[in-house]
Amino acid sequence: MPDKVIPGPVEGCSGVREAVCIHTKKIFDACRDKDCLEDLRFYPRKQYVDVINRALSVKGGSAKLLYVYVDVEPVSFNRGFYSVDMRFFYSVTLQACLSTPVPVTVEGLCVFDKRAILFGSEGSAKIFSSRAHAGEPDPQLMEKSNLPVAVVEAVEPLVLDARLDTRCDRHDCPLCEVPSCVSSCFGGDLCCGDEGRRVYVTLGQFSIVRLERDTQLLIPVYDYCMPEKECSCGSGGEDPCSLFRHISFPVGEFFPPNTVTLPENYDEARSCFCGN
Repeated sequence: MPDKVIPGPVEGCSGVREAVCIHTKKIFDACRDKDCLEDLRFYPRKQYVDVINRALSVKGGSAKLLYVYVDVEPVSFNRGFYSVDMRFFYSVTLQACLSTPVPVTVEGLCVFDKRAILFGSEGSAKIFSSRAHAGEPDPQLMEKSNLPVAVVEAVEPLVLDARLDTRCDRHDCPLCEVPSCVSSCFGGDLCCGDEGRRVYVTLGQFSIVRLERDTQLLIPVYDYCMPEKECSCGSGGEDPCSLFRHISFPVGEFFPPNTVTLPENYDEARSCFCGN
């Protein structure tokens, strides 16, 4: 059985100089998702309600992820596991087609709820710290809970579809509460009730969810990290023509390329086309 590594210098181990103990956040569990969010209700700004009521149809535009509310709770029937509840808030821009040739741009809110069950280990220690706050008293900081921290990473969503509701038997719960940081992004009040016709949007969302917990790890150290690049002064004293002379001539912008990379199935597609 190999000897246990302890903090300190390490002899003859492929350039590793020493083993050091660091305090960091360790990822205990993570998952990724490719969600197709079908028929999310679109809550327009109130100034666009009349436009939607007169619209013949709506088509997709763009969407932006504004905020994700994240809550972590332990799973009672499985120790060490936690439920991560997420609520995604989107700003969605659509094109409302009226009887006029030019569509009208409408903006509103879409909301999506998601849950993931991940392993986050256990911790029962009470954590205190002497970290100071500038200009404030310096009390000991105590962690109120020892839950792991959930982190959600997401890219901007894709608008896959948008449609006007033509059914009268569909009942959706009105949106009761919108965080102030979200509502302030719209610059006006949102229509969150049952006023006017309804619009439903389908979004595509890529996301990664992980659970992290503070821990101490023993890691190998190769050397101190010394930057190799010198800091530029940024004083503007260098001759601009001298800077311009160091820029390579953009040949590709003036002449078409001599070769083009063909698609992988180019030969197969060409043979099918010629056969027909």
